Amino acid sequence: MSVKRIKPNIRSDRFNESRAFYTKVVGLQEQPGLDWILFFGTDRREVQLSVMSLDVKAGIHPDISIEVDDVDAVFGRAVEAGAEIVYPLTDEEWGLRRFFVRDPNGTVINVTQHA
Repeated sequence: MSVKRIKPNIRSDRFNESRAFYTKVVGLQEQPGLDWILFFGTDRREVQLSVMSLDVKAGIHPDISIEVDDVDAVFGRAVEAGAEIVYPLTDEEWGLRRFFVRDPNGTVINVTQHA
């Protein structure tokens, strides 16, 4: 199992201001998103951050997303370790298989794999 990328998820309802800040001030490019989430990055897939209002499916804000190549293996290890699963392993209609787990610090991690 390998980690492909780690990206922060910033919670905000200020999409217009966020769009202006991350493109004009920071210099990131806006990438295709959804009506509840904006993506900003560069031509390198590993460089990305998200600005989201609230995860529409989970109803919980994930602080960080970690993309892996075997989400089922990570889910199994999380369950075995007794970690708190706050959103079950789910195949989403936008092409991700994912779950949310709370780390020992209370941080909600969105563990994903492209389906």
